[in-house]
Amino acid sequence: MTTQIDARQFRKALGSFTTGVTVVTTQGTDGLDYGLTANSFNSVSMDPPMVLWSLGKKSSSLPVFAATDHFAVHILAADQEAVSNQFSKSGTDKFAGCALTRGHGGVPLLGGCSARFECRVVHRYEGGDHVIFVGEVMNFDSFDHAPLIFHGGNYGLVMKKGEAAAHTASSFGDGWLGFLLARAYYQLLVPVRNNLNGHGLRDVDYNILTVLSMGEGRTIEELDKLVSISGFRVTPEDVEALVVRGIVAVEANAQAEKRVVRFTEAGRSYAIELLTIAKAAESDAERELDYREAQVLKLLLKRVIESTSAALPDHWRRDQFWRDEHLWRDPVASDAA
Repeated sequence: MTTQIDARQFRKALGSFTTGVTVVTTQGTDGLDYGLTANSFNSVSMDPPMVLWSLGKKSSSLPVFAATDHFAVHILAADQEAVSNQFSKSGTDKFAGCALTRGHGGVPLLGGCSARFECRVVHRYEGGDHVIFVGEVMNFDSFDHAPLIFHGGNYGLVMKKGEAAAHTASSFGDGWLGFLLARAYYQLLVPVRNNLNGHGLRDVDYNILTVLSMGEGRTIEELDKLVSISGFRVTPEDVEALVVRGIVAVEANAQAEKRVVRFTEAGRSYAIELLTIAKAAESDAERELDYREAQVLKLLLKRVIESTSAALPDHWRRDQFWRDEHLWRDPVASDAA
Protein backbone atom coordinates (compact mmCIF):
# COMPACT_ATOMS: atom_id res chain seq x y z
CA MET A 1 0.00 0.00 0.00
CA THR A 2 1.43 3.37 -1.05
CA THR A 3 1.30 6.13 1.57
CA GLN A 4 -0.57 9.21 0.37
CA ILE A 5 1.63 12.26 0.76
CA ASP A 6 0.63 15.87 0.24
CA ALA A 7 3.20 17.09 -2.28
CA ARG A 8 3.08 20.71 -1.10
CA GLN A 9 3.53 19.82 2.55
CA PHE A 10 6.26 17.33 1.63
CA ARG A 11 8.17 20.06 -0.22
CA LYS A 12 7.70 22.40 2.73
CA ALA A 13 9.06 19.78 5.14
CA LEU A 14 12.09 19.19 2.90
CA GLY A 15 12.67 22.93 2.93
CA SER A 16 13.39 22.68 6.65
CA PHE A 17 16.73 21.13 5.70
CA THR A 18 19.33 23.83 5.08
CA THR A 19 21.44 23.23 1.98
CA GLY A 20 24.18 24.96 0.08
CA VAL A 21 23.52 26.40 -3.37
CA THR A 22 25.46 25.09 -6.36
CA VAL A 23 25.79 25.77 -10.05
CA VAL A 24 26.52 22.67 -12.14
CA THR A 25 28.15 23.22 -15.53
CA THR A 26 29.19 21.10 -18.47
CA GLN A 27 30.19 21.35 -22.11
CA GLY A 28 27.70 19.68 -24.41
CA THR A 29 28.51 17.39 -27.29
CA ASP A 30 27.67 20.37 -29.51
CA GLY A 31 30.58 22.31 -27.97
CA LEU A 32 28.31 24.77 -26.19
CA ASP A 33 28.37 25.55 -22.46
CA TYR A 34 25.45 24.60 -20.22
CA GLY A 35 24.73 25.22 -16.58
CA LEU A 36 21.98 25.29 -13.98
CA THR A 37 21.38 26.03 -10.32
CA ALA A 38 20.91 23.02 -8.03
CA ASN A 39 20.84 22.33 -4.31
CA SER A 40 20.69 18.52 -4.65
CA PHE A 41 24.44 18.15 -4.18
CA ASN A 42 26.04 15.77 -1.69
CA SER A 43 29.19 13.81 -1.00
CA VAL A 44 29.26 10.06 -1.64
CA SER A 45 32.73 8.70 -0.95
CA MET A 46 36.15 9.78 0.24
CA ASP A 47 38.09 6.94 -1.41
CA PRO A 48 37.67 7.30 -4.27
CA PRO A 49 36.43 10.88 -3.92
CA MET A 50 32.88 10.96 -5.31
CA VAL A 51 29.95 13.37 -5.22
CA LEU A 52 26.40 13.33 -6.55
CA TRP A 53 23.65 15.67 -7.65
CA SER A 54 20.25 15.11 -9.27
CA LEU A 55 18.26 16.64 -12.10
CA GLY A 56 14.53 16.41 -12.76
CA LYS A 57 13.47 14.26 -15.71
CA LYS A 58 11.39 17.15 -17.07
CA SER A 59 14.37 19.50 -17.15
CA SER A 60 15.29 20.74 -20.62
CA SER A 61 18.95 20.33 -19.58
CA LEU A 62 18.67 16.59 -18.93
CA PRO A 63 19.58 15.45 -22.48
CA VAL A 64 22.76 17.54 -22.33
CA PHE A 65 23.95 16.22 -18.96
CA ALA A 66 22.88 12.68 -19.87
CA ALA A 67 25.19 12.75 -22.90
CA THR A 68 28.27 14.33 -21.36
CA ASP A 69 31.03 12.57 -19.45
CA HIS A 70 32.14 15.48 -17.27
CA PHE A 71 30.58 18.16 -15.10
CA ALA A 72 31.70 20.74 -12.56
CA VAL A 73 29.92 21.63 -9.32
CA HIS A 74 30.41 25.13 -7.93
CA ILE A 75 29.39 25.74 -4.32
CA LEU A 76 28.35 29.38 -4.45
CA ALA A 77 29.70 31.98 -2.06
CA ALA A 78 27.52 34.22 0.09
CA ASP A 79 27.82 37.14 -2.36
CA GLN A 80 26.80 35.07 -5.42
CA GLU A 81 23.03 35.16 -5.06
CA ALA A 82 22.87 36.92 -8.44
CA VAL A 83 24.83 34.05 -10.02
CA SER A 84 22.36 31.55 -8.56
CA ASN A 85 19.45 33.53 -10.00
CA GLN A 86 21.16 33.87 -13.38
CA PHE A 87 21.68 30.13 -13.76
CA SER A 88 18.17 29.29 -12.56
CA LYS A 89 16.54 31.13 -15.48
CA SER A 90 15.79 29.43 -18.78
CA GLY A 91 15.95 31.00 -22.20
CA THR A 92 18.85 33.32 -21.36
CA ASP A 93 22.61 33.31 -21.83
CA LYS A 94 23.46 31.99 -18.38
CA PHE A 95 27.17 32.61 -18.82
CA ALA A 96 26.79 36.27 -19.80
CA GLY A 97 29.28 38.38 -17.87
CA CYS A 98 31.02 35.35 -16.35
CA ALA A 99 34.79 35.03 -16.52
CA LEU A 100 35.45 31.38 -17.41
CA THR A 101 38.34 28.96 -17.28
CA ARG A 102 38.27 25.35 -18.50
CA GLY A 103 38.47 22.13 -16.55
CA HIS A 104 38.44 18.40 -17.30
CA GLY A 105 36.42 17.59 -20.40
CA GLY A 106 36.37 21.27 -21.36
CA VAL A 107 33.74 22.09 -18.72
CA PRO A 108 33.37 25.82 -17.96
CA LEU A 109 34.58 26.85 -14.51
CA LEU A 110 33.23 29.88 -12.66
CA GLY A 111 35.24 32.00 -10.25
CA GLY A 112 34.39 33.60 -6.92
CA CYS A 113 32.75 30.50 -5.45
CA SER A 114 33.26 28.86 -2.07
CA ALA A 115 34.45 25.55 -3.53
CA ARG A 116 34.60 23.88 -6.95
CA PHE A 117 34.70 20.23 -8.03
CA GLU A 118 35.62 18.91 -11.49
CA CYS A 119 34.07 15.48 -11.98
CA ARG A 120 33.96 12.52 -14.37
CA VAL A 121 30.57 10.81 -14.59
CA VAL A 122 30.78 7.26 -13.23
CA HIS A 123 27.11 6.43 -12.62
CA ARG A 124 23.65 7.60 -13.62
CA TYR A 125 20.72 6.30 -11.60
CA GLU A 126 16.98 6.74 -11.96
CA GLY A 127 15.48 8.04 -8.74
CA GLY A 128 11.75 8.60 -9.09
CA ASP A 129 11.19 11.77 -11.10
CA HIS A 130 14.93 12.61 -11.05
CA VAL A 131 18.15 11.27 -12.52
CA ILE A 132 21.03 11.02 -10.05
CA PHE A 133 24.51 11.79 -11.39
CA VAL A 134 27.48 10.35 -9.51
CA GLY A 135 30.87 11.78 -10.39
CA GLU A 136 34.42 10.96 -9.44
CA VAL A 137 36.25 14.12 -8.40
CA MET A 138 39.23 14.68 -10.71
CA ASN A 139 40.22 18.03 -9.26
CA PHE A 140 38.86 20.48 -6.69
CA ASP A 141 39.48 23.96 -5.36
CA SER A 142 38.49 25.32 -1.95
CA PHE A 143 38.37 29.05 -1.41
CA ASP A 144 38.08 31.08 1.77
CA HIS A 145 34.56 32.37 1.05
CA ALA A 146 31.50 31.95 3.25
CA PRO A 147 28.84 29.88 1.42
CA LEU A 148 25.41 30.90 0.21
CA ILE A 149 22.70 28.76 1.78
CA PHE A 150 19.06 27.94 1.03
CA HIS A 151 16.39 27.28 3.66
CA GLY A 152 12.61 27.32 3.55
CA GLY A 153 12.50 28.69 0.01
CA ASN A 154 14.84 31.60 0.71
CA TYR A 155 18.53 32.40 0.49
CA GLY A 156 20.45 32.77 3.71
CA LEU A 157 23.88 33.36 5.20
CA VAL A 158 25.86 31.15 7.55
CA MET A 159 26.61 32.52 11.00
CA LYS A 160 28.63 30.04 13.00
CA LYS A 161 27.16 29.41 16.43
CA GLY A 162 30.50 29.80 18.18
CA GLU A 163 31.10 33.17 16.55
CA ALA A 164 27.57 34.36 17.26
CA ALA A 165 27.75 33.36 20.93
CA ALA A 166 31.25 34.66 21.60
CA HIS A 167 30.16 38.22 22.41
CA THR A 168 26.55 37.85 23.53
CA ALA A 169 27.17 38.41 27.24
CA SER A 170 25.03 41.41 28.06
CA SER A 171 24.66 43.87 30.88
CA PHE A 172 22.88 47.19 31.19
CA GLY A 173 26.23 48.91 30.84
CA ASP A 174 28.40 48.51 27.78
CA GLY A 175 26.36 45.49 26.68
CA TRP A 176 23.15 47.49 26.30
CA LEU A 177 22.08 47.56 22.67
CA GLY A 178 21.37 51.29 22.74
CA PHE A 179 24.89 52.02 24.00
CA LEU A 180 26.46 49.78 21.38
CA LEU A 181 24.48 51.37 18.54
CA ALA A 182 25.27 54.88 19.73
CA ARG A 183 28.96 54.10 20.23
CA ALA A 184 29.23 52.56 16.76
CA TYR A 185 27.41 55.52 15.20
CA TYR A 186 29.58 58.18 16.83
CA GLN A 187 32.78 56.33 15.99
CA LEU A 188 31.69 55.96 12.37
CA LEU A 189 30.97 59.68 12.32
CA VAL A 190 34.46 60.76 13.47
CA PRO A 191 35.88 61.33 9.93
CA VAL A 192 32.75 63.26 8.94
CA ARG A 193 32.96 65.42 12.07
CA ASN A 194 36.60 66.15 11.38
CA ASN A 195 35.68 67.42 7.93
CA LEU A 196 32.81 69.51 9.32
CA ASN A 197 35.08 71.07 11.92
CA GLY A 198 37.57 71.92 9.21
CA HIS A 199 34.83 73.88 7.44
CA GLY A 200 33.58 75.55 10.61
CA LEU A 201 30.30 73.61 10.57
CA ARG A 202 28.36 72.12 13.48
CA ASP A 203 26.47 68.88 14.12
CA VAL A 204 23.14 70.59 13.47
CA ASP A 205 24.48 71.72 10.09
CA TYR A 206 25.42 68.13 9.26
CA ASN A 207 21.94 66.93 10.20
CA ILE A 208 20.33 69.58 8.00
CA LEU A 209 22.53 68.57 5.05
CA THR A 210 21.82 64.89 5.69
CA VAL A 211 18.04 65.40 5.58
CA LEU A 212 18.34 67.52 2.43
CA SER A 213 20.49 64.79 0.83
CA MET A 214 17.54 62.43 1.31
CA GLY A 215 15.37 64.87 -0.65
CA GLU A 216 15.50 68.64 -0.80
CA GLY A 217 12.83 71.29 -1.28
CA ARG A 218 11.69 71.21 2.36
CA THR A 219 10.42 74.03 4.53
CA ILE A 220 12.32 75.06 7.65
CA GLU A 221 9.46 73.59 9.69
CA GLU A 222 9.83 70.24 7.90
CA LEU A 223 13.59 70.28 8.43
CA ASP A 224 13.08 70.98 12.12
CA LYS A 225 10.69 68.02 12.53
CA LEU A 226 12.97 65.59 10.72
CA VAL A 227 16.24 66.74 12.27
CA SER A 228 14.70 66.57 15.76
CA ILE A 229 15.11 62.75 15.65
CA SER A 230 18.81 63.46 16.34
CA GLY A 231 18.05 65.67 19.34
CA PHE A 232 18.79 68.92 17.48
CA ARG A 233 16.29 71.60 16.47
CA VAL A 234 16.52 73.71 13.33
CA THR A 235 15.92 77.47 13.52
CA PRO A 236 15.67 80.03 10.71
CA GLU A 237 19.03 81.33 11.93
CA ASP A 238 20.62 77.90 11.36
CA VAL A 239 19.39 77.87 7.78
CA GLU A 240 20.43 81.48 7.21
CA ALA A 241 23.97 80.62 8.34
CA LEU A 242 24.14 77.95 5.63
CA VAL A 243 22.72 80.42 3.10
CA VAL A 244 25.47 82.93 3.94
CA ARG A 245 28.08 80.20 3.38
CA GLY A 246 26.61 79.44 -0.05
CA ILE A 247 25.62 75.87 0.85
CA VAL A 248 21.83 76.20 0.61
CA ALA A 249 19.33 78.61 -0.84
CA VAL A 250 15.82 79.43 0.31
CA GLU A 251 13.42 79.63 -2.63
CA ALA A 252 9.75 80.30 -3.08
CA ASN A 253 7.64 77.25 -3.89
CA ALA A 254 4.84 78.51 -6.10
CA GLN A 255 2.73 75.37 -5.75
CA ALA A 256 2.74 75.25 -1.96
CA GLU A 257 3.15 79.02 -1.53
CA LYS A 258 5.94 78.33 0.94
CA ARG A 259 9.65 78.99 1.03
CA VAL A 260 11.72 75.81 0.78
CA VAL A 261 15.38 74.99 1.29
CA ARG A 262 17.48 73.56 -1.53
CA PHE A 263 21.15 72.90 -2.15
CA THR A 264 23.23 75.30 -4.15
CA GLU A 265 25.57 73.63 -6.63
CA ALA A 266 28.41 74.12 -4.16
CA GLY A 267 26.25 72.72 -1.36
CA ARG A 268 25.30 69.67 -3.39
CA SER A 269 28.97 68.97 -4.13
CA TYR A 270 29.84 69.31 -0.46
CA ALA A 271 26.98 67.01 0.59
CA ILE A 272 28.25 64.37 -1.85
CA GLU A 273 31.74 64.81 -0.39
CA LEU A 274 30.36 64.12 3.10
CA LEU A 275 28.52 61.03 1.84
CA THR A 276 31.72 59.78 0.26
CA ILE A 277 33.57 60.24 3.54
CA ALA A 278 30.78 58.40 5.37
CA LYS A 279 30.91 55.54 2.86
CA ALA A 280 34.67 55.28 3.27
CA ALA A 281 34.20 55.16 7.06
CA GLU A 282 31.75 52.29 6.58
CA SER A 283 34.27 50.41 4.45
CA ASP A 284 36.97 50.94 7.09
CA ALA A 285 34.62 49.65 9.80
CA GLU A 286 33.89 46.51 7.77
CA ARG A 287 37.56 45.60 7.24
CA GLU A 288 37.45 43.15 10.14
CA LEU A 289 34.15 41.64 8.91
CA ASP A 290 33.75 39.18 6.07
CA TYR A 291 30.88 39.56 3.59
CA ARG A 292 28.65 37.24 5.62
CA GLU A 293 29.15 39.14 8.88
CA ALA A 294 28.58 42.54 7.27
CA GLN A 295 25.32 41.41 5.66
CA VAL A 296 24.06 39.76 8.86
CA LEU A 297 24.90 42.91 10.83
CA LYS A 298 22.87 45.10 8.47
CA LEU A 299 20.01 42.62 8.40
CA LEU A 300 19.79 42.55 12.19
CA LEU A 301 19.97 46.33 12.46
CA LYS A 302 17.11 46.64 9.97
CA ARG A 303 15.09 44.23 12.09
CA VAL A 304 15.77 46.31 15.20
CA ILE A 305 14.63 49.42 13.32
CA GLU A 306 11.49 47.65 12.16
CA SER A 307 10.68 46.23 15.59
CA THR A 308 10.98 49.65 17.29
CA SER A 309 9.24 51.71 14.58
CA ALA A 310 5.77 51.48 16.17
CA ALA A 311 6.77 54.05 18.80
CA LEU A 312 7.77 56.68 16.22
CA PRO A 313 5.60 59.72 15.52
CA ASP A 314 4.40 59.95 11.93
CA HIS A 315 6.89 62.66 10.97
CA TRP A 316 9.84 60.38 11.85
CA ARG A 317 8.76 57.47 9.68
CA ARG A 318 11.03 56.39 6.87
CA ASP A 319 8.82 57.65 4.04
CA GLN A 320 8.98 61.17 5.48
CA PHE A 321 12.74 61.28 5.09
CA TRP A 322 13.24 59.73 1.66
CA ARG A 323 12.16 61.20 -1.65
CA ASP A 324 12.64 59.87 -5.16
CA GLU A 325 15.35 62.43 -5.91
CA HIS A 326 18.09 61.93 -3.34
CA LEU A 327 21.88 61.79 -3.27
CA TRP A 328 22.30 58.38 -1.64
CA ARG A 329 22.87 56.49 -4.85
CA ASP A 330 25.62 54.28 -6.27
CA PRO A 331 28.53 54.50 -6.04
CA VAL A 332 28.40 56.91 -3.10
CA ALA A 333 26.13 54.97 -0.74
CA SER A 334 24.52 52.02 -2.47
CA ASP A 335 23.54 50.28 0.78
CA ALA A 336 22.00 53.28 2.45
CA ALA A 337 18.96 53.63 0.21
